[in-house]
Amino acid sequence: MSGSPSPLKAHSASPSELRDRIEAERRGRPFLVFRGDGREQQILDLDRHGERLSVGRGTTNELSLPWDTEVSRLHAEFECIAGQWTVSDDGLSRNGTFVNGQRVSGRHRLRDGDVIRVGQTSIAYKRPAAEDSQPTQIAGERLTLGDLPPTQRQVLVALARPYKHDEFAVPATNQEIAGELHLSVDAVKSHLRSLFQRFGIEHLPQNQKRSRLVAEALQSGVLSTRDL
Repeated sequence: MSGSPSPLKAHSASPSELRDRIEAERRGRPFLVFRGDGREQQILDLDRHGERLSVGRGTTNELSLPWDTEVSRLHAEFECIAGQWTVSDDGLSRNGTFVNGQRVSGRHRLRDGDVIRVGQTSIAYKRPAAEDSQPTQIAGERLTLGDLPPTQRQVLVALARPYKHDEFAVPATNQEIAGELHLSVDAVKSHLRSLFQRFGIEHLPQNQKRSRLVAEALQSGVLSTRDL
């Protein structure tokens, strides 16, 4: 698959892009998400590319990034081993491959939410749990930010604040939210549990609930980047 450039530059996902990403998560299969030269979102379903996928500037790569001059012709390789996706460089690239800011040496096992950087292109790895596609609101109900209790609303905004200028951000931690709002960490956890239930995502694995809550809130219009 070939896309277009994705320089490391602040860019917020649009509601339609968030919707596409949520739909990809609901399919329950590992996928990559990055941006092209027209700044359009690209989603690549890894299961549709077998167990190995090369990435590089050359057009023969399964993930071809011909626009990024800092990417080598053959830069890195994604490989699925025993059901787990990994990324390796093994000296293939001139400028290196990075996962969450750390240069990869040899093979690196990927986890949900990892951000891989090759050249000037950031690629997010998502490994959602399989789940039934279900609405997050009661039929006919249009949830707004004003419908939430004041403290719950503040917790949701603080959780999502890192996404204001960076679509590959991670949600604020409980400690960060507690510090900003002068709450205890236990109080933050309690409000988040209520929000997970309100958005119908309490069944998700613990490590996916927070980012999914932000995505659902932004995609549904409950939150906008102006609120952050």
